[in-house]
Amino acid sequence: MGERGEIHQHSGWLIPLGVILVILALSGMFLLYYLRPAPGAFRDRRASTTGITLAVRGTRLRIPASYLESGGTHGGDVDVVAMSALLPDMRGYSPSDSALFARNATDSPVLHLLVKADTNSLDAASRFERIYKPYILDPTGDAGPFGLTRYMFRVDSGYGRDDLFVGNVPGLGTLLLLCEQPAQDVASPNCLAIDRPIAPGVTMSYRFKRAQLANWRQISSGVDRLISGFMVH
Repeated sequence: MGERGEIHQHSGWLIPLGVILVILALSGMFLLYYLRPAPGAFRDRRASTTGITLAVRGTRLRIPASYLESGGTHGGDVDVVAMSALLPDMRGYSPSDSALFARNATDSPVLHLLVKADTNSLDAASRFERIYKPYILDPTGDAGPFGLTRYMFRVDSGYGRDDLFVGNVPGLGTLLLLCEQPAQDVASPNCLAIDRPIAPGVTMSYRFKRAQLANWRQISSGVDRLISGFMVH
């Protein structure tokens, strides 16, 4: 009589148990998804006016949490500090202004501000001469709007779709504003106030909508007052 093949028997409860475990895992995933905080919940942490102390290359800043774009910033030594405020009064985030902070329309009043470590920082005159002048069509410029001098770039340069505006702010000196030209694929153009040294090895830049360009003097002075108020002397 030949040997009979070995027959393995499995407990009948293994398959139902596996199905139950899968169902529980899927239920848990859906539960976590629907109970997750709303997108604005993390941002509402910024509503706090508690001051957070940071240091960028030894320059100490004490900034209310309502200005910090990252709600998880805990202070200490950092290389970059990202902030935002509302024009024209430079106020920080609050739940009542959440809709304004979320806007990206052409006339959005949001100003984005960046303080960062930059050991190769240039003043405005040096930056103009070294970085922008080689690509400018007419080095004398022409009369631009709002008391600014406008410089146009060669179309084959990396700045061909931008305008450079140069102005002078009493007490602050020369200001360079690199502004995107309105275009079909740039429906909400920005202006960038290029890096300005505020301390050894530390620069500041800020960005706002081109539609706000008429207020460039007030914006520049307001940003300077804001940063001066944050600096710990």
